[in-house]
Amino acid sequence: MEEKEVGTITHYYGHVSVGIIELNDVLKVGDTVHIKGHSSDFTQLIDSMEIEHAGVQEAKKGDVIGLKISQKVHVNDKVYKVNP
Repeated sequence: MEEKEVGTITHYYGHVSVGIIELNDVLKVGDTVHIKGHSSDFTQLIDSMEIEHAGVQEAKKGDVIGLKISQKVHVNDKVYKVNP
C-alpha cells in the first residue's frame, strides 16, 4: 500500500478522542489514514470530520479539521493517506 503525508496533529482532546489536524493535502470522508508518531502507529477509516464544528465531506490543503480518533495521538504526529 502506498502512503502520502496529508497533515500533522496539532492538538488532541482526550476527553472526546478528537484529534485536530492541519492539512497539507486533500482528505475526504471514506479515506483511510495512517497516524504515526513517537508512540502512535495505527490506521483508521475516516467516517466523519469537522471544520469549525460543522461536518464536511472533504477538506483541502490549509484546512484545520477535527477528526474522531480511535487511539490516543500526540502533537506533531504525522497523518498519511493510505492508497490501496
